[in-house]
Amino acid sequence: MPHLKKKASIPNWFWVFILSFAVIAIVYIIIPIKNTFSFCFIDQDRNQPITHIPIDVIVLNDSESPFYAKSDSTGCFFWTTKDNYIRFVVQSPYHKTDTIYRIAQSETQEHVQIKTDDYALMLHYYANGKVEDWKNRRKELSMMIADNATIFQVLPHGLGIEMYAKDTFINTLTTPTQRLKNIEIIESRRLNGLIVKLKFRVKS
Repeated sequence: MPHLKKKASIPNWFWVFILSFAVIAIVYIIIPIKNTFSFCFIDQDRNQPITHIPIDVIVLNDSESPFYAKSDSTGCFFWTTKDNYIRFVVQSPYHKTDTIYRIAQSETQEHVQIKTDDYALMLHYYANGKVEDWKNRRKELSMMIADNATIFQVLPHGLGIEMYAKDTFINTLTTPTQRLKNIEIIESRRLNGLIVKLKFRVKS
């Protein structure tokens, strides 16, 4: 009788390897790896963390509606996603709006510099600072604000808004009585170097 060769048997460890690989692949597909992004916002002019006012963050997703958040008390923002990138808009009443795009990397935290909106800061200073030269203050404010600017104050306790013409706003802001003392800018927009929209409230 002819001699029959015995078939080589596949070792058990090979089947264990195949099974383990299949389980890992299935888990990876069903439960994708998540990335955590961490950003801390720095005032570009002062090189200091922005902690005195929250930075508005709008996370832009390709397949979902934008997500709105704010930086925390330390001036930082955290975001966890299954995507390997993040794209978001940063804005505040005293800083310029900017769009940030980052790809996931090994760094756990990144410092992002935000440009200051000099006009908004100057307006805040004029309203709350102790400036004795009222005439020059009015002149500078007039040069900052467009003649047809939309200016309105958000009244407390849900009472609505109060509209201001440019001249009325400047006169009210620069009189010694300072009826608009301690204003807080909510939103400001500029066009061709002039403020065309200003929204504010008076802090109690």
